[in-house]
Amino acid sequence: MCSWCWAFKPTIETLKNTYPDYKWEFLLGGLAPDSNEPMPSEMQLKLQSIWMHIEQQTGTPFNHDFWIKNTPRRSTYPACRAVITAEKLLSGSSYNMVQLIQKAYYQDAQNPSDDITLINLAEQLGLNTAQFSAELNSTNTKQLLEQQINQAHRLGVQGFPSLFIQTKAGITPLCYGYSDTEKTIKRVEQIAKEQRKN
Repeated sequence: MCSWCWAFKPTIETLKNTYPDYKWEFLLGGLAPDSNEPMPSEMQLKLQSIWMHIEQQTGTPFNHDFWIKNTPRRSTYPACRAVITAEKLLSGSSYNMVQLIQKAYYQDAQNPSDDITLINLAEQLGLNTAQFSAELNSTNTKQLLEQQINQAHRLGVQGFPSLFIQTKAGITPLCYGYSDTEKTIKRVEQIAKEQRKN
């Protein structure tokens, strides 16, 4: 539910295709805890402005009907838990759930803060919706999310998206925040070149 992460999706896809042997691990950063309060109008206007800015800068499409059709809440933890729950029920499905959530939010104007939206996406993913519903807000799922948030903090993540590469020398940041595809690939190649020297 990070609009810059949505814009970063083509970069991720290109990296996955360019480096098919690289193993990927996705961490959830949390962003905004659970809330049933409607998002303040000032924040709604700010986010709408950010969406328009991202569209202009990157060409990433957004469905602005979201702001008309929904009562937005500043609450991203449910979507994070949906990703964890999907992985618990079907190993390897977390990235597919991320993609479904992004499409629902940014293209289909659905509210990913609502459990019903997430349950419908789980059904699209072929998951057992009764099991998904039971696990979505379970204590264990909440604990797993906290573990991922803490791990992201240990890596120094302060904004999204953030991308790291792990080599024999350790974990190195590729980018903190949005970076275009060309720039990100250059950074990967630079790190790979440094590794070959050592």
